[in-house]
Amino acid sequence: MLILISDAFDPTLPDILAKYGDVTSDKARLPDATVVLIRSKTKVTKEYIDSAPKLKMVIRGGVGLDNVDQGYAKSKNIMVFNTAEASTIAVAELAFALMIALPNQITRADASMREGKWIKSDIHRTELMGKTLGILGLGRIGTALALRARAFRMRVLGWHPDFYFSDFAEIIPTLEETVSASDYVSIHMPLVDATTGLINKKTLAYFKDGAYVINTGRGQCVVEDDMVEALKSGKIAGYATDVWYSDPPQNSPLIGAPNCIFTPHVGAETKENMIRIGQIIERLISENRSKLS
Repeated sequence: MLILISDAFDPTLPDILAKYGDVTSDKARLPDATVVLIRSKTKVTKEYIDSAPKLKMVIRGGVGLDNVDQGYAKSKNIMVFNTAEASTIAVAELAFALMIALPNQITRADASMREGKWIKSDIHRTELMGKTLGILGLGRIGTALALRARAFRMRVLGWHPDFYFSDFAEIIPTLEETVSASDYVSIHMPLVDATTGLINKKTLAYFKDGAYVINTGRGQCVVEDDMVEALKSGKIAGYATDVWYSDPPQNSPLIGAPNCIFTPHVGAETKENMIRIGQIIERLISENRSKLS
């Protein structure tokens, strides 16, 4: 069995998986691969699958599977897995860090100090305590964020299309009601047809004036041009995103927009998370070993 590690994982992973077969990072060997390990960069399209006739399993190190043609994989009897439970803490902590950084103007203050400026009178901070956080997508990561927000004594609202009860947030029936009541909105939705472009000019009109928005879900859930317009008008006070239309972003209108914080899709990039991802990958290969022979 050949295991192809197509994207970046913890450097210990090849040695861990060596007991199951030959492990390589040489993408030219895709035609001989039984298992392919991917993250965000590799796109497992119909063409990709057709070029891998021996492929039986794809494991995505992370949550979203929008870079895998799952329907075509199923038609070829290829098993597709993710490692969703591994990334919860890493992404929730980044979302919370961005939520703290925006109203405290940390990046602006740091940049000014490096430029030799003293803009103390221009830095106007606000606190999280007593504010309302609206979470769009109350899965593992959204729930982990809710726990952290409650520790800061925030009111937490949650909107999820098929959730009606949660111990960690007040479930609100519509997105519009959620965002209109929220000082902060954090996006934790997968990329599917229903969520593509969901945050657009029409839905942004429902947001509370001066709200902050954090996106560690998927870049394509937000119409970037509409977000830029809302930032320039002051409708949205600040936007922090770790996710983009492409990695890296190509000509994104967000670059240069006011009151933004950008990170290069590092939500899952913690040492601890990469170890957890490797552990889950080994378990999946072990549990399905008979199907891979």
